[in-house]
This record gives sequence, C-alpha cells and structure tokens, in this order.
Amino acid sequence: MKTDTHFWDQRRNTITSSKGGWKVGEAVYNHRYSMMDDLVGQKSYMQVMILNATGRLPERRLADWFEARQICMSWPDSRIWCNQIGALAGSMRTSVVAATVAGVLGADSRAYGGSKTVIAGLEFIQHAYALLTQGWTVEAIVDDECAKHGGKPHIMGYARPIAKGDERIPAMQKVSAQLGFEVGPHLQLAYQIEQVLIERYDERMNINGYVSAFLSDQGLTPEEVYRISATLVASGVTACYVDAVEKQPESFLPLRCDDVQYQGKAPRPLPKAKNEERPFRVVAYTGR
Repeated sequence: MKTDTHFWDQRRNTITSSKGGWKVGEAVYNHRYSMMDDLVGQKSYMQVMILNATGRLPERRLADWFEARQICMSWPDSRIWCNQIGALAGSMRTSVVAATVAGVLGADSRAYGGSKTVIAGLEFIQHAYALLTQGWTVEAIVDDECAKHGGKPHIMGYARPIAKGDERIPAMQKVSAQLGFEVGPHLQLAYQIEQVLIERYDERMNINGYVSAFLSDQGLTPEEVYRISATLVASGVTACYVDAVEKQPESFLPLRCDDVQYQGKAPRPLPKAKNEERPFRVVAYTGR
C-alpha cells in the first residue's frame, strides 16, 4: 500500500514559524515586533510573556495585574504539594532547574488546585454568564451546578478545603482598583454566586473564582490564561529548593515504612503458574 507523504515532504528539513525568529544581520522578531528595538527596555517581562502566550501585546496595567497574581500564587511554603517536590529535590541535591521544572509539572493539576483549575474556573464563569444572558437566575445557575455534584457546592472557583474565604482576593482587589480596573459583568456575577453560596452553604469565593471572572472580563479564553499560567508556581518551588539545599542532605520530611498507612487489599498469595514445575532453560547470547 502506497503512503501519501506529500504533507511530510513539504516540511522535510524545514522549520517554519508564524511567531517570529532571528534574521541574521537584521533583527530578532517576535510576533512582528523587533525584540531589541520594540520590546527590550520598552515593555515589561510580563507583557512579553503574555505576548508569547496569546499573540497579543497587552497594555501595561494588565501585565502588572498578572505580575501581582504571580506573587499571590507562589508561596515559599514546603507544605504545598508542588513545593514539596522542590524541597525534596533540594534535599537530594538535584539541580535547581530540575527541581523547579518538576515542581511546575507537579502543579499542572485540576484536582489539587493547580494551573489547570483556571481552565475549569473560566469555563464555569463564562458558561454561567451565558446562562444569565439567556434569562437564568443566579439561584438557578447555582442549583444547576450543584446538581452536577450530588447537590454539594463543589463549584470551581468557590470554597477551600482548609479555610473559609481567601486572603488573596482582597490583595488582588486592591491591585485591580489601583490599576483602574472596573468590576465587569463576569465578576459581578461571581460576587452574586458567592452571596448565594454564603447564604446556603456558608462557602465563599476563592482566588481562582476571582481570577477567572476578572480575566473573563478582559476577554481572555481559558486556554490563553492556562498558557500564561504555565510557570505560576515556579518562584515558590525554587524558594523551597533553596531552603532544603542549604540544610543537611536527605533531611527533608523523612518517612519510615510504617508511616505509610496502606488501605488497600490484604496480602494474598500469587496464583500458581501453569508451568511452575518446568525448569528454565538458559540460552547464551552470542551477540550474533
């Protein structure tokens, strides 16, 4: 059977880019901007980071807002699961790059409040706002979402497993006000949903809910915010690596075997193999 390789042949030994590149003797281009003339010293790092993630150069105040959010979301606390990876790596004397990258990858999670939660957060509030424009009440939106989780208020962007409320929201609200951002329709809805949850379940919005609603009002998609958030926890992971690497090796969170609480099935014998009595025949490998 003959395979059509035209698609691959066109791209053989050729690298193409629609984002930019270095033209030797001319300039380094990034989304049609000259890196050295238009970006270096002219725009902030966060502006260029967002440009690379979305293809659009944002206004400075939005980039400054994202920078504040980066600080909010990366703490030097080794109890946080992704930071534990960095601390363990430091205790085992890996490189700081290996430690930080591993911690970032460990945070790429939806279940543990990692960077993927922002996708679900934006999807929820944007879907909820679409329902609101169709005539749904806020109460009906909450009822519909809770029904998906057995009647429990497991709404992405709301509630926390350890504490009620979120100290990061007032900090980011202050930043938003200082930068001149107004409360948009998605964020207004997020506050209304929070009020319903307070009255019914004594649960409040968390930082993901605030960020998701705010960035929805800035016209960003879930995938774009996820891309911008790729290295969100890196700073805290590095801090925990440094904390551990400056201490005695292998001293971070040591465990004994009996510290592990096994809750699986009880020990059981392996089934007897059909040819258990047949002796093995060793064949020498000659390399030919």
